[in-house]
Amino acid sequence: MRCDDTPGGTQERADCGSAYIDVDELPEGLIVLDGDGVVLSVNRAAERLTGVTRRVALGRHIGDGLPFRDADGRDWWKSLDPHGGLAIRSRQPERPLHLPGRPELLVATRLVRRPERGGPVVRIVITLRDASARARLERSRADLVSTVAHELRSPLTSVKGFTATLLAKWERFSDAQKLVMLETVNADADRVTRLITELLDVSRIESGRLQIHRQVVDIPARARRIVAGRVAAGEREDRFHVEVRGELPETWLDQDKIDQILANLVENGLRHGRGTVTIVVEPVEWGVAVSVRDQGEGVAPELVGRVFRQFWRGNGRRRGGTGLGLFIVKGLVEAHGGTISVQRAPGGGAEFRFILPTGAPDFG
Repeated sequence: MRCDDTPGGTQERADCGSAYIDVDELPEGLIVLDGDGVVLSVNRAAERLTGVTRRVALGRHIGDGLPFRDADGRDWWKSLDPHGGLAIRSRQPERPLHLPGRPELLVATRLVRRPERGGPVVRIVITLRDASARARLERSRADLVSTVAHELRSPLTSVKGFTATLLAKWERFSDAQKLVMLETVNADADRVTRLITELLDVSRIESGRLQIHRQVVDIPARARRIVAGRVAAGEREDRFHVEVRGELPETWLDQDKIDQILANLVENGLRHGRGTVTIVVEPVEWGVAVSVRDQGEGVAPELVGRVFRQFWRGNGRRRGGTGLGLFIVKGLVEAHGGTISVQRAPGGGAEFRFILPTGAPDFG
């Protein structure tokens, strides 16, 4: 028996050379039929997804034991027609199906032939997945598109309006008025650039393509640099406090991404908190811990699990931004091999604490 054929008979293991795979360990549902559509095998995940036990399904035709239907109520087995069509047909792409009274499933089918090309169908292998995960992904993508469209509309409208006005009426404005308009256009262009950068970061995090380029990074110095930038942008200097505790180990990190983590957490503290934003850097057993604290309302315990999700904006109130900042922060921290959490700060408010390992330099 070949490993990629999955088991025949009523056995629940597939022979892969010298090893066996217990099909009950597979995360996806698996149903194996003979060439006539009689159920030979049902794994545990398939039982859970279909609500039909293997005791009920085994030995019965799939049309009786597992009567899958498409969205229009048509019999899936008849549409599959395993012995009809081209003799080289080997699969049916994944499609949404359901059993009467059960949620929708994503079902893919493989037709096993002997000989492999052009032979009769001797076995049919069906894999099942929960369609709710796809529905959640589609909703998430729709939310992302909606958010991006909303966030882009305002700065692009501003850029278009000011540039059109300047082009049409350049001579009517004084140099001071032109300067104000151009500064506004420049700021809105920066806003669009930041949004595009966030979207690229989300894409890289979700696809696992985020790259870390390590170098020695002085975390307190980077924190002070972020604070200096906020002060130069108009924030009061007394709104910030950077504290270093103990002797810090040498850390090999991606400097640009550390700046991004700190900038996002400081921005979050300013936007959602009140009073002083405090950054505490201290050594821990296996690296460096950084805590960013504010003096606002904090995060309610029931919301802690949602904080690092996409589009979270705090207690359901929109306070600007895309709601992607903390999601990106978590992805950047974890890409360094670190962890991040949120809790109540010692003086009230929220404390975001991330721990980074000392890391190692990149070679080659």
